[in-house]
Amino acid sequence: MRWGLIGASTIASEHMIGAIRASGGHIATVLSSNPDRAASYAADHGIDAGVTELDTAMEGVDAVYISTTNEKHLPQAMAAIAAGKHVLCEKPLAMNVADAVSMVQAAASKGVTFATNHHLRNAGSHLAIRDAITAGRLGDILSVRVFHAVHLPPHLQGWRIDNPGAGGGVIPDITVHDADTVRFHLGEDPVDVVAMKSASGMGQGVEDSAMSIWSMPSGAMVQTHESFTHAHAGTGIEVHGTKGSIVARGVMTQAPTGTVMLRSNAGEEALSYSTHGLYDRAVSLFAKACASEGRPAADGVDGVKSLAVAAAVSEAAETGQRVTIDYGGI
Repeated sequence: MRWGLIGASTIASEHMIGAIRASGGHIATVLSSNPDRAASYAADHGIDAGVTELDTAMEGVDAVYISTTNEKHLPQAMAAIAAGKHVLCEKPLAMNVADAVSMVQAAASKGVTFATNHHLRNAGSHLAIRDAITAGRLGDILSVRVFHAVHLPPHLQGWRIDNPGAGGGVIPDITVHDADTVRFHLGEDPVDVVAMKSASGMGQGVEDSAMSIWSMPSGAMVQTHESFTHAHAGTGIEVHGTKGSIVARGVMTQAPTGTVMLRSNAGEEALSYSTHGLYDRAVSLFAKACASEGRPAADGVDGVKSLAVAAAVSEAAETGQRVTIDYGGI
């Protein structure tokens, strides 16, 4: 499969270029609004051509990977869909739920594969957690706690900490991932949320920390904490049920790392898991879906729903009110 990179991004260089090539894909073009960056990025990464026009970036490719700033996702994805290209888009899909829904509907009408690049559900650790839940080893789920407070490294700060117009802030950057991960594990969509947010030293005009509590249709409660400013907090997820608990540490990451412990009346058991590349699995499943073999790891509907949860968290934090989540009718 021939690919075009829409965005000369850090995530593409650090993770996606290798994953695309590992799947047997060929990267034909990379798009940047800056001609010098387009040319140097292409040269540095062995890409055929660096271009500055979207139409040119899509010439002769089967699929595009979109990793530009968030406000550009909608027009770029819609153009790619109209051109008959398969689309793998970074999260959040768009700046609001309605736009994300329009992207999903357009792709369905055109008959192209449209997916969201939610990496965590591809991790061996999270697959092991979900398997334990599905097998009933935890019993009925009572609660989930996600702790995803990190220190955003300098090379990733930029627009994420000071540009609300580009979709900056920790809620669209990290809460959206936690929403997808909780949905993946519990197999249900949050109903409503209460939340708080703040700027704790890094955010300039956007939040850099957030906490929220979600209610689930099953009655389970979910608590999440996301931040850009916590250098030593560590990350993880806990899932507590009537028969046992999962306590996972260091698993909210782009690397296949961390520990997954199952605690029950029988004692404590370390769950083993595959250490495959998260993005390798995501791209492989996407490529197969493009060939009508199965579905992507996270499709467009998954992207809409994770965005809807993040949007509700943002609104609840802004208003101080409990907010019912609007999934856009999808």
